[in-house]
Amino acid sequence: MDAKREVRPSTDCGFTLIELLVVIAVIAVLMAILMPALQRAREQGKRAACLSNLRQLGLAWILYADDHDGNLVNGAAGFTNMSDPRHPNEKAWVGQCWHSNYASGEQLDEESQKQAIMTGALWPYGPNLKLFRCPTAYQGEFLTYAIVHSMNGNPPPGTFTTGATRNTSLVEDGTVLWVKNRDQIHRPAPAQRCVFIDEGWATSYSYAVHYIVEQWWDDPMVRHGDGTTINFADGHAEYWKWRGMDTRKQGKDRDRSHPGQFVPETAEGFADLHRLQLAVWGRLGYEPTY
Repeated sequence: MDAKREVRPSTDCGFTLIELLVVIAVIAVLMAILMPALQRAREQGKRAACLSNLRQLGLAWILYADDHDGNLVNGAAGFTNMSDPRHPNEKAWVGQCWHSNYASGEQLDEESQKQAIMTGALWPYGPNLKLFRCPTAYQGEFLTYAIVHSMNGNPPPGTFTTGATRNTSLVEDGTVLWVKNRDQIHRPAPAQRCVFIDEGWATSYSYAVHYIVEQWWDDPMVRHGDGTTINFADGHAEYWKWRGMDTRKQGKDRDRSHPGQFVPETAEGFADLHRLQLAVWGRLGYEPTY
């Protein structure tokens, strides 16, 4: 007779379906906790790189002035018109890096952008394409920084004398509004007057900010979270976080478009506007609402 084979329960270890589902659920929870922290760390790294770019561009801007008797580089990007009385014999810091239809989000081809940067007046002082582009820039965008109006950019009405040359910038209460020479930046101090700003994309000429009107000209730029990075005339750079929800909303809603002329809706929004106007012009050309 054949002996009956004894059947013994398996001693192999393994996960049940429920145990696997629990493990997957735990991993999902951990990922949900860790991902925001990783994204913040990644963004802080990009912000640090952007601030470094601005400091190096600021140094290039200072070196250019040192080599030209204190005269500032032409801050109106793409505007090299030697006969224009506002920029006599002044080559623009970069050439035209924007598409004619940039206000609708179109980009200039990459090669044209590179050539516009490399043929600009500031290129010999910072010959590195990476300096002109924030790490968070859109793909195919090579210029994200702009010089503000007041630093020898496009002077809006009320900030320069008619037929302005290097010696006819408008002065109010000892403050030179449209600066042509570094010696004119003394009230307020250079550490309080901004030069470069991370606009996030290539737009025409210089970054526009009203002087005598309590509203934005170009829209708020919302970069690196809820603010932007800015370089100042003494060479240092800062990250500014916008306080107003209306400021942040306007900047995000108008990303890659260019309607402009935004009027703040909250006290915090007006504070954001005043802060930038003061950094650009050194003073306000009106009595503030708040």
